[in-house]
Amino acid sequence: MKKVIVIGCPGSGKSVFSRELHEITGLPLYPLDRIRWRADRTFLPKEEMVEAVRSIVAEDEWIIDGNYGATMELRMAHCDTIIFLDYPTEVCYEGIMARRGTARPDMPWFEQADEIDPEFVGFVLQYNSVNRPIVLERIQKYADGRTVHIFNSREETTAFLDALRRGWDKGGLR
Repeated sequence: MKKVIVIGCPGSGKSVFSRELHEITGLPLYPLDRIRWRADRTFLPKEEMVEAVRSIVAEDEWIIDGNYGATMELRMAHCDTIIFLDYPTEVCYEGIMARRGTARPDMPWFEQADEIDPEFVGFVLQYNSVNRPIVLERIQKYADGRTVHIFNSREETTAFLDALRRGWDKGGLR
């Protein structure tokens, strides 16, 4: 596990999971939200984001946290491990609601507690019916030669990270 992508619906905990994975493994962490978004809430043009991701995937080791369909296949083609946080809609919705008003190291701005973006909420509520099938197709397309972990609950991800903590040393798994 040297080149890892972490994908899933917003609110699933990709960034928290990725930070914990980074702490355990020491692999460099690249949150796509930090690459895509600027502090003034504008974003990097798609072409520039793709180029930034191309630079990252050319490196020897990394964890890339984020969905972003425009770069998903590029990341999958270069990774050795795919981690998909495949949670129920309610869990992800609760996740986006719970994080409002908290500082997030993966985002370049502070989201106010009373701030709700209806378009973003709609994306989360439709993710499992609209985006999930596409993600699963892409995982199937790139699964050969890669380790794929699909977690269906926060308990499964916690158990995975705990097991990894027990078995990881600087060179990888013991």
